[in-house]
Amino acid sequence: MGNIYFASDFHLGVPGHGQSLEREQRIVRWLDSIAPHADRVYLVGDLFDFWFEYRDVVPRGHVRLLGTLARMKDSGIDVQVFTGNHDMWMFGYFEKELGIPVHHDIIRFEVNGKKFLVGHGDGIGPGDKGYKFIKKVFTNKVAQKLFGA
Repeated sequence: MGNIYFASDFHLGVPGHGQSLEREQRIVRWLDSIAPHADRVYLVGDLFDFWFEYRDVVPRGHVRLLGTLARMKDSGIDVQVFTGNHDMWMFGYFEKELGIPVHHDIIRFEVNGKKFLVGHGDGIGPGDKGYKFIKKVFTNKVAQKLFGA
């Protein structure tokens, strides 16, 4: 079994193009450096500061990261993505175009007797009722269809 890597909260897209591009390039260099030793890579939410997939359109940019993830997946690395509170509107692009599963909820798994509970973590605590309400609105299928029209 190879190594398992976890990362989250890249927030690509902010505060501006130049800084986001520099961050994306650092992330890609890191992914390239771990690829020879990686068995699994879990990207645990907020890869992007905002991501909304329309039926036929995805946000522009981030092509270096997307290409790197596709290359990693194609080479046999188990890449998995989780949505966070900034990129919860992933509807199928990653699965269809990159072959990468997207998890909208926490998952549990075991590796070599070690148990893992993985998810972005937004809204799972007992408080923050306002956020929990707005998350229900944003993840409602009817609302998503209306937003994406």
